[in-house]
Amino acid sequence: MALEEKKNADIETEHAEHVNESEVGAIDKADFVPSIEEAAASKAAWLISVTVSLGGFLFGYDTGYISSVLVTIGTSLGHKLSSSEQELVTSLTSGGALVGAVGAGLTADRFGRKMPIWAACVVFIVGTTLQTAAYSVAQFAVGRFVVGLGVGSAAMVVPLYIGELAPAKYRGRMVAFNNMSVTFGQLVASALGAAFATVPGESWRATVGIGALPAVLLGGLLFWCPESPRQLVSHGRNEEADKVLLRLYPTSSEQQRRDKMATIASSCEEATENSLSNESLATSFARIFTNGQTGRAVLTACVVMAISQLGGFNTLMYYSATLFSIVGFDNATAVAITVSGTNFVFSILNLVLVDKFGRRRLLTVTVLGMSICMLIAAVSFSYIPINLSTLEVESTQIGWPGTLVLVTIICYVGFFSTGVATIAWIGTELMPIEARALGTMLNTVVCWSTNIIISSTFLSMMKGITPSGAFGFYCGICFVGWLFILFFYPDVKGMPLETIREVFAHGFGLKFSKQWQREHKHERKAVEVAFGH
Repeated sequence: MALEEKKNADIETEHAEHVNESEVGAIDKADFVPSIEEAAASKAAWLISVTVSLGGFLFGYDTGYISSVLVTIGTSLGHKLSSSEQELVTSLTSGGALVGAVGAGLTADRFGRKMPIWAACVVFIVGTTLQTAAYSVAQFAVGRFVVGLGVGSAAMVVPLYIGELAPAKYRGRMVAFNNMSVTFGQLVASALGAAFATVPGESWRATVGIGALPAVLLGGLLFWCPESPRQLVSHGRNEEADKVLLRLYPTSSEQQRRDKMATIASSCEEATENSLSNESLATSFARIFTNGQTGRAVLTACVVMAISQLGGFNTLMYYSATLFSIVGFDNATAVAITVSGTNFVFSILNLVLVDKFGRRRLLTVTVLGMSICMLIAAVSFSYIPINLSTLEVESTQIGWPGTLVLVTIICYVGFFSTGVATIAWIGTELMPIEARALGTMLNTVVCWSTNIIISSTFLSMMKGITPSGAFGFYCGICFVGWLFILFFYPDVKGMPLETIREVFAHGFGLKFSKQWQREHKHERKAVEVAFGH
């Protein structure tokens, strides 16, 4: 008995020494957080995320100012815009963003994450200039499309870049900060649009032109930002990757950084085995969907993104001033600021909650809330007398239905911004490294293609199936999305990117992710004890 106890004690001592000597390198990466993830993240990690989040501000500013511009542009382009022309100039940015996202996705692995962001800054400045100087619908439309190229490129690459740079325990919040920048850009654009609306003349040009300033600032600050460590390791630039990791984790040891790079390199080697470097683009896409594990990850991210767009939020961003004028508010542009303000405030709430409560829990609550709000709005519109041919309210009194529409829209925006608005972009974390760039590109393509559908059909739907029918349609989309989240969306909060790939090896991974989350707390404490943190 004494001999057996001594043997067991020796085994425990050997195990403890093994953990201390190899730190995290010997820990099963599918079950344990790598040791460097437990090191303190530097302020530089946050500053870099804040800097590149200017790309999100560009996205938000563009979607925010068009609402007020459509109301105040008048005959500046030669004549008053018809509803079809309003839909055209609005949706063209989404079309450009679709093309820009594809271009960024095809170049992000070859040229790195920073180059597409620089390109986005350049084309955004060009597109803004074209719009500001436009005196015809054609030139304004071209400018909108060119701006879209930059918006799509930034919207695709910035969350990908932040997700690869961020420590696992802060990844959700750092990507959420990019979305908060989107909402802040929308708020600033709405506020400036309302302010310039009171200035006589063609003041809308100032609202549009100011949008070039953040692009200039981002282009300059990007020189200070490093390339993604995963991108550097995948191209064999380990010394540079080590410097970046030291910059992100200044308290990390050399061994911890080596272990992290080894984990990344192993993931890259696995990616190489799963794909051929000289294969065609079509083959690469086919490989994503013929591999069940990868296909489920990409599908999950894309469905959540589709919910965020088809659920109707961007009708409020693009047409909020128009919508509130339809309902009967006199100063519709000023009232529309309420939507942008609500969006911004609740994006801050998401920043606080997303890593604490996880993605799945937030989505389950908020998407159902979105569906209920759209249902109430649909019922409220049935009590508002609206001329369907002109979309003008046939009453001088707003009344309780108009007030209820405003309240439910504010509640809807709160639910949207707290949940799916940010989590749809965090979806890049679900994808394995061999499919991350193309998968993120697909995710962004889904964003802008569904955005085109919404922006180019909203006014037509309001006329064709009535406002109640349009908002009832959005209600149905949100409810179907809620069912998908309930049955298929796993929670991967706190997981290193190299670990998340294991989730979708088990179907959609709901049980696997729950089990990992339960075990993770205990194992994380064990690692902290082992390293003295």
